[in-house]
Amino acid sequence: MSNFAEKKPHAVLTPFPAQGHINALLKIGKLLHLRGFHITFVNTEYNHKRLLKSRGPKAFDGFTDFTFETIPDGLTPIEGDDEVSQDLFSLTQSIMTNFRHFFDEFLAKLHESATAGIIPPVTCLVSDCYMPFTVDAAEEHALPIVLFSPVSACYLLSTSLIPKLFQNGVLPLKDESYLTDGYLDATVDWIPGLKNFRLKDLPDLIKVTDPNHLIIKYKNEVTDKCQRASAFVINTSYELESDVMNSLYSIFPSLYTIGPLASFLNQSPQYHLETLDSNLWKEDTKCLEWLESKEPGSVVYVNFGSITIMSQEKLLEFAWGFANSKKNFLWIIRSNLVIGGSVVLSSEYLKEISNRGLIASWCPQEKVLNHPSIGGFLTHCGWNSTTESVCAGVPMLCWPFFADQPPNRRIICNEWEIGLEIDTNVKREDVERLINELLVGEKGKKMKQKAMELKKMAEEDTRPGGCSYMNLDKVIKEVLLKQN
Repeated sequence: MSNFAEKKPHAVLTPFPAQGHINALLKIGKLLHLRGFHITFVNTEYNHKRLLKSRGPKAFDGFTDFTFETIPDGLTPIEGDDEVSQDLFSLTQSIMTNFRHFFDEFLAKLHESATAGIIPPVTCLVSDCYMPFTVDAAEEHALPIVLFSPVSACYLLSTSLIPKLFQNGVLPLKDESYLTDGYLDATVDWIPGLKNFRLKDLPDLIKVTDPNHLIIKYKNEVTDKCQRASAFVINTSYELESDVMNSLYSIFPSLYTIGPLASFLNQSPQYHLETLDSNLWKEDTKCLEWLESKEPGSVVYVNFGSITIMSQEKLLEFAWGFANSKKNFLWIIRSNLVIGGSVVLSSEYLKEISNRGLIASWCPQEKVLNHPSIGGFLTHCGWNSTTESVCAGVPMLCWPFFADQPPNRRIICNEWEIGLEIDTNVKREDVERLINELLVGEKGKKMKQKAMELKKMAEEDTRPGGCSYMNLDKVIKEVLLKQN
């Protein structure tokens, strides 16, 4: 190995094994690679198999100093269907009990390869904060570690305060009736940085009735490890979530905003990394050709993300809302979107939408959002989708499903005012009305203007001299490279 290779910093990146987390950390990997790092990206065996199926068996070959490796996930293989998102509760259990052992074995293997002169020695770890065992591994091996939060600052703040909700008697909910009797409409006014938040805008952790529930323990461990990391970075900008960030700095003193990552990469020379992608579903790129045939700002893009599931009844309410709006729409329908079966749309329906609706199984989302024909995004409000929409200047219709999505909806609609809420119990009349409001209504025009202002702000934050740009630079130099 040359002296140059020996001196090359080597970062091991470990995402939580779910689509949105993989996508976000891969962006970090690209940014570090562009700054001269050798990157080892660690997926689970299950997800890597899915990636090779969706991207092609040689999709990750030929990238200099950017390699993909695997560790087991400790779960029983899913029989027959390798396009299924794994059960998040089971994954969380395994992360808390099995992954540290798998990761130690993996680091030992990397050490052997480095000793043999095949790769540079590992110099630092960069991990999803929802893989908290990596902090213990970093401490044992005396490696600097940067934890990365792929969720909003708002979600991070609200989950870190869950123990206080139990102490204050707000939680646990006394019984199931509290979910439907209006209790969740109560305002939570004592959390600094969260204005006019309702209980139902907080993460769905609040529906847990046992303070010793595994998920509560897991979130508490994540908070603890984030405070022990060499640095903690988050995919947002100070300007996007300033009130919340001011509260978070008192909880996590080594916290840095480095986002939105989509804007960072849009403004970076990516060279050959542009083709490096991480979609677990095979992309249907025909939709980009279809978009070319549509007028600017005339299409609603609909994607409920990689985990959301719904009943056939709700799917049909959305479907007929799209049809009755008489507007163009591109709808992404995963094979496992409907609970307990496949999606069934009648020939009558398909005939009705034939001139203005396109249904695809998956797509290159950022390319779609940045297409001139897109006028709005009906989204589950996952943070990747939210920030990608901001970076494209696209307003949103919001139908959150779980986790960070309810608080993200609140930010989109009430703080930024670039979105409209769709009721959980979705009705076709509301979908029709909201799509028309989004594309041609006065509210829609105002939301578009504000979305473009946020896009400009994100670009300023992530270009040289911007706050997020300087934060990433500081973390790389002072933590990952230990240059003081």
